[in-house]
Parts: sequence; C-alpha cells; structure tokens
Amino acid sequence: MKCLSISQPYADLIISGKKTIELRKWNTNFRGEFLIHAPLKIRTEDSKRLKINKKFVTGAIVGKAELYDVKKYTSKKEIRDDKQFHHAGKNFQDRTFGFMLKNPKIFKSPIPWKGRLGFFDVDLPKIKIKNRDIVSDIIDEEYRYQWIGHH
Repeated sequence: MKCLSISQPYADLIISGKKTIELRKWNTNFRGEFLIHAPLKIRTEDSKRLKINKKFVTGAIVGKAELYDVKKYTSKKEIRDDKQFHHAGKNFQDRTFGFMLKNPKIFKSPIPWKGRLGFFDVDLPKIKIKNRDIVSDIIDEEYRYQWIGHH
C-alpha cells in the first residue's frame, strides 16, 4: 500500500479530519487510499502557531486517508483562501499543489515504520491471527487492535 510521510502536527490534523488539503511542491497521478506516516521531525513552530500542545506520535504509521484529487494553485491568494483546509503557515505559500483528502482514519495503535520522501510502498508482514492470514486487513484497526492486545 502507498504511504506518505507528513510531519506532525499535520499528520494528526489529517487523521482527525481537521486538515483536508496537504500542500506539496510536486504533483502526483496517484489516487486512492494511502497510509499516513509521521516522521521523527516535529514542526514545533507550527504546533505553537496552531495552539496544539500535545505529545505527538512519531516514527510510525498513524492512520490512513484517501487522496481523491489534486488542486493546482496558481496564486498565493488561492493558497490563502484555502487556509482553513490546509492550516499551513507563510513558509508553505510556495507550494503549488494541494492533495485533496477525505475519509481519514486514525489507528488506535501506530505501526513503527521508517519514512521516505514522496509516496512509498509499505508491505506489511503477514501475521497469523487466530489461524487466519491477515495481510492488507492488518491496517483495519479492529484486527490490529486484537493482535496488539493479545500477543
């Protein structure tokens, strides 16, 4: 499954449904569900600006969302007009693409993982749960919660 690293606090904002546009300098043809990875780096200045004071999960896959479209920004005014959807500060006004997101889902138990640049593939290992093979379903939190709570 595809995965994208998004620094905290933005990863938390996406999986909680408060951020529906992820700004990037690059475009993508990818559409569909992807995993959200929170890298080790935390954008502390953005956390202060957004008045978010909490302990963030880092170095792990924290949830998933669906990328359904990409919006091309042609002016800084367009980026400012969408601020309530992307929550970016002034340093992000040079970004020209907005990944449109929907259907966010937070994982009850983050999956430790090392991130990479751009979209990257995550191949979760096959594990046994009550004599059943779970590969892709491991990311569905009910199965993940059963496994983590009973190992």
